[in-house]
Amino acid sequence: MPKLAIADAFVDRACVASSEDELFELLSDCCSAVGIRFFALVHHVNFGLEKAPAIRIHNYPPAWQRWFDENQLGRADPVHRASQLICCGFPWSVVPNFIELTAIDRSVFAQARGVGIGDGYTIPTNVPGEFTGSCSFAMATGETFTRELQAVAQIIGGIAFQAARRITRIREVWPPIERPLTDRQRDCVLWSTRGKTDWETGKILGISKGTVIQHLANARERYDVHNKAELSVRALHDGVIAFSQLGPRHQP
Repeated sequence: MPKLAIADAFVDRACVASSEDELFELLSDCCSAVGIRFFALVHHVNFGLEKAPAIRIHNYPPAWQRWFDENQLGRADPVHRASQLICCGFPWSVVPNFIELTAIDRSVFAQARGVGIGDGYTIPTNVPGEFTGSCSFAMATGETFTRELQAVAQIIGGIAFQAARRITRIREVWPPIERPLTDRQRDCVLWSTRGKTDWETGKILGISKGTVIQHLANARERYDVHNKAELSVRALHDGVIAFSQLGPRHQP
């Protein structure tokens, strides 16, 4: 059966998969049929340290998982960092085009090759209000991830991750904050994140500096954070404000 047809069949089955084990088997069968050795559906967290529910379904070697977790690479892995800057699937060979590789980053790729993980391809799967995530596929060391396989990975990657989100009910077990910010609190957080002082924010919004301070204090309380930087990060993470609103062209 042609590789793209195998991918299409996977999509149909993944959409009705009812358990993580079933999804794992579907991915295993699909990857084996098209010639891909490894797969990994993961949220970018440090498993074992962070307590919030997160997805991790993979067939990477156990030695790799142990080393990866021991070095707390869930957030720092170079492929994971690059996936936050790319809106579609990408081969691992282009990662240096998006982030500057450190010595530690190079050691990550070297360690992967040492346990048999070679050329790879990753599909970012970032959903506002959840941890960033990705679906990665890789060949055995020494094998090439061809353009045809990249097309296959692109088809199955996003669908596989969405199936994992549905099966794990991730949005239900780890929802955004229970009490979203009020419109005025959101406005204050937005202008604060843009770099405006409390006084400047008040002038822009037509309210007093003291009222701005109170709105930001209430917003920090709702998020249970202690400063403006943490508040901005959480609001961006949950989609309360968006990166597109922070560009230099935005003026009061």
